[in-house]
Amino acid sequence: MFFTELHLGSLIALFLLVAAALYGYGVYRLRQRGDAWPPARTVAFVAGGLGSIAAVSVTGIEAYDTTLISVHMVQHMVLSMVGPIFLALGAPVTLALRTLPAAPRKKLLAVVHSRVARVLTFPLVAFGIFVANPFVLYFTDLYRQTLLHSWLHEFIHVHFIITGCLFFWPLLGLDPLPNRWPYPGRALLMVLSVPFHTVLGLTIMQSKTLLAGDYYPSLGLSWLDPAADQVTAGGILWAGGEIVSVTMLGILILQWVKQSEREARRIDRALDRQEAEEAAEQARQEAGEHTEPPRPDAAKITNGGPADTRGPGSDTP
Repeated sequence: MFFTELHLGSLIALFLLVAAALYGYGVYRLRQRGDAWPPARTVAFVAGGLGSIAAVSVTGIEAYDTTLISVHMVQHMVLSMVGPIFLALGAPVTLALRTLPAAPRKKLLAVVHSRVARVLTFPLVAFGIFVANPFVLYFTDLYRQTLLHSWLHEFIHVHFIITGCLFFWPLLGLDPLPNRWPYPGRALLMVLSVPFHTVLGLTIMQSKTLLAGDYYPSLGLSWLDPAADQVTAGGILWAGGEIVSVTMLGILILQWVKQSEREARRIDRALDRQEAEEAAEQARQEAGEHTEPPRPDAAKITNGGPADTRGPGSDTP
C-alpha cells in the first residue's frame, strides 16, 4: 500500500520528473555524438537519488507522514541524506557542462562560481546549516505548523533536499564546485556530523514532551501511541544517521583511494617522460663525442690540381 499509491500533484513530483527528463536527455545527447557517460552515474542519480526521494514523497508513505512521526523521520533521513548523496554522485552539473551550448554553459559556470554559491557551499557554512536545521525544526513550534499547513509541510521537504545537497555536494560530489576541501578535511567534517544525529535522536527518544504538542493525540487514532512512536522516531534518527554517515565515509575513502591512484599514475607518467628525455639527450651527447671530423682531401687542397712532389730547392718545372 505504501508504494502503490502515487501522488504526482506535488512540487517535489514535478521536480523529480523534470530532473529525470533533463538528465536522460543529457546522456542521450552525449551518446549521439559518440561520447561516453559512466552508467554508474546515471544509476546513482536516477535510481539512488531521484528514486529514493520519490519513494518517500510521492508514494503512500507520504500519506502517513503527518500521522506517524516515525514515518516522517524516515522521510527526513532520505530527503536530507540518502537522496542528496546519490544526486551528488550522479554529477549532473558535469553532464550539463558537457552537453550545453557555449552561452548557457558560461551562465551555468557563473552561477556555480558565484559569490552566493561560494558562501552556501563552503563546508563549514553548509555543515552549520545541515546540523542546526533539525534542532530548530523539532524543538520549536515550527514542526507543529508544518503538520497543520500543507504548503509549509512541502516546503520543509524541499528544504531538506536543498540543505542536504549543500552539505554533501562539496564533500562527495564529482562536479567542479568551489570550496573543494582536501580529503582529510572532508573526512573530518563527516565524522563531526555523526554526534549531532546521535544527540538529536537520543534527545527525542528520552523526551517526555511530545513533539508538535497535542497534535498526534488529537488525531484520536486508537492504534497509535504517540509516545512510543516518538521513541521509534528518535531511534530511526539515531541509528539511521550513523548508518548513513558510516556509508558516506566509506564512499569518501574510496574516492580518496582512487584519486591517490590517479595521482600516482600521473606522477609515474611524468617521471617516465623525464627519464626518456634524459636518455635521449645523453644518447645525442654520446653520439656527438664519438663522431670524428672528416680528413682533408689533398686534391681539394691544391684546388683539384696534382699534388706538388718536388723537394725543397728543386727548380725542375
